[in-house]
Amino acid sequence: MVYDVVIIGAGTIGISTGYYLSKKGQRVLMIDAHKPPHEQGSHGGETRLIRHAYGEGRAYTPLARHAQKLWNDLQAKTDDTIFKQTGILSIAQKDSHFLNEIRKSAQAYHLPLKDMDRDDLKAAYPSIELPDDSYGGCFEPESGVVFVDQALSLYLDLAIQNGAELQANTIVESIKQTEKELFIQTDQGNIQTKQVLISTGAHQAEWFRELNLNIELTPKRQVIGWFESDPSFDASTFPGFTFESEQGTFYGFPSFDGSGVKLGRHDYGTPVDPDHFDRDFTSRPEDEQMLREFLKTFMPKAAGKLNKGKTCLYTMSPDEDFIIDQHPEDKRIHFAAGFSGHGFKFASALGEALADRLTDQPTQVDLAMFKMDRFRG
Repeated sequence: MVYDVVIIGAGTIGISTGYYLSKKGQRVLMIDAHKPPHEQGSHGGETRLIRHAYGEGRAYTPLARHAQKLWNDLQAKTDDTIFKQTGILSIAQKDSHFLNEIRKSAQAYHLPLKDMDRDDLKAAYPSIELPDDSYGGCFEPESGVVFVDQALSLYLDLAIQNGAELQANTIVESIKQTEKELFIQTDQGNIQTKQVLISTGAHQAEWFRELNLNIELTPKRQVIGWFESDPSFDASTFPGFTFESEQGTFYGFPSFDGSGVKLGRHDYGTPVDPDHFDRDFTSRPEDEQMLREFLKTFMPKAAGKLNKGKTCLYTMSPDEDFIIDQHPEDKRIHFAAGFSGHGFKFASALGEALADRLTDQPTQVDLAMFKMDRFRG
């Protein structure tokens, strides 16, 4: 059998793309080294924020809005919770670049946004403690939280119902290019396909080297913790949040069903070999200490006992923007990589767009900013 598309890496982007390809009637095979969804890559950790007015740059806002539409479409297919509209609260120095970009994004795309000074924040969220009037915030009421395992499991189930295949616990060893087809060599045998999408997260750098592409990616070990918290942090009343402070750039989630507040730090992490790194959260006391210190300073009623901690992987591109493109010498080989710790929220829209590209159809979102030629020269 010759597949229309083989997807190497059935993670966040791979599964989403597989689903949207299956809707088009394509013969799709998704291959993964593990059994997805799993905790071995970048989609662990249970939940992700989705923000629309994007502080990292308003160019992402149309992508975020379309992704939200598609998450809502997915939610309509199940009684499980895929998306919870908690709103997102972003706090930083009130004239920071991050908050100003959020404001500009909201203005440019007519998004609802509430600008808040320290007094507003204290009135609305008395459990947040801010040291002085230099802090401000923006609240996006239509944003919220995507539940990772539920979303990916449903995409995978629907893709398989549509005829897609999953080959788990399989290692891809090489790709042989011929004029007519591509041959994917695995430890389970050879597979023939017309096109391939490589989206292997922290292992993507190995494929760039294998295919003679000089693009550096840096896998980083990241940590997240869930801390026992006061009822004021329950999801019924407290939003997801991002927080720029002198301690770093943090992000967090309200307590869902007694989980406690989940907290991570975006600008943290150490470069690692993705096959050989310390996955044990408890082995490095500084990981919990870093998270706890933030909570003690700004959200002391969420600085209770550690309920659990986990590690995950970021795969950083040189500029922290995504890399979504085709091989310059073989357009049958597609890449989706370098999501730099902020890719999951966009997975629905990117999966749809990649499926469109793989079937030579126009995409609903503009992918031009993610081309790899920006690294040349």
